[in-house]
Amino acid sequence: MSGSITDVAGILVGQHHRLDDDATLGSGWASGTTVVLVPPGTTGAVDVRGGAPGTRETDLLDPSNSVRYVDAVVLTGGSAYGLAAADGVMQWLERQDRGVAMDGGVVPIVPSAVIFDLPVGGWQCRPTAEFGRLAAESASRDVAVGTVGAGVGARAGVLKGGLGTASIRLDDIGVTVGAIVAVNSAGNVADPRTGLPWMAEFAAEFGLIPPPAEEVAAYAAREAELSPLNTTIAVVATDALLSPAACRRVAVAAQDGLAHTIRPVHTPLDGDSVFVLATGAIEVEPAADTPAAMSPETALTTAVGAAAAECLARAVMVGVLAATSVAGIPTYRDMVSGAFPSGGDA
Repeated sequence: MSGSITDVAGILVGQHHRLDDDATLGSGWASGTTVVLVPPGTTGAVDVRGGAPGTRETDLLDPSNSVRYVDAVVLTGGSAYGLAAADGVMQWLERQDRGVAMDGGVVPIVPSAVIFDLPVGGWQCRPTAEFGRLAAESASRDVAVGTVGAGVGARAGVLKGGLGTASIRLDDIGVTVGAIVAVNSAGNVADPRTGLPWMAEFAAEFGLIPPPAEEVAAYAAREAELSPLNTTIAVVATDALLSPAACRRVAVAAQDGLAHTIRPVHTPLDGDSVFVLATGAIEVEPAADTPAAMSPETALTTAVGAAAAECLARAVMVGVLAATSVAGIPTYRDMVSGAFPSGGDA
């Protein structure tokens, strides 16, 4: 397992961004796009918790609506302007003859969500359809993390945010769950009292140790600053066979992963949105010990949802720890370098 959403068979990720070497706050390019491509027959859903979302085609994912399958999901910078990146992905998919068959052609289904990163780069420097096309063309199983794709202009509270990915294998049922996330939260990802991640177990997992008191104090002093940026957007994928309604329940559960790693979360300043995609490659047989009152799909949805929350939480930390500074925004390592053992890497 590579610890990536592409550990789910059939899932590919493509990214394109532009980052000026001399970018300063409000001047120069610092934005990008990440595209998740899925195999035919993939179902999907979304759960939106933030008070300021920027999305496209999310109504189509309501289980009560008629669209059955998804062709791709776009995560992008550029605020609402960045939704134009989805046009390029649609055009690329159309050339692959992917989408809902209509008289005269196909209509690709490409739900999308944006982060508000315009204050980091220049206000006019935002992804276009060309970003989406180039991201789709580059799609592969290799996924770069940190200051890449939709994470280039991201900020996690007072720290530099980024793009992260992770995966979990549920060996007991033979299912894989993966997540990819652009962390651009109003809330912070580290406890100002300790300088360590909110989830204590992540300190050991990522090789972190308690930083010196003076670094904690410096971080805590900045933690009170309110970030002008907002929105953490993510995609969770699984190879399990799930209905759109079950995908929706997994998306609800996956939001817990954000709540475990970002505080505060789901604020009026955020547009937190989590998409869930199910390729349906694996049909899980009902377990013999499934309670009589619980349907097989409910049992599967519960297991996948719990894994989705854990996976998304881990992806958040991967993205933040891998981020490099842009426009003077400090990284986690910049602020609390003492949390990293001498010579160690997170």
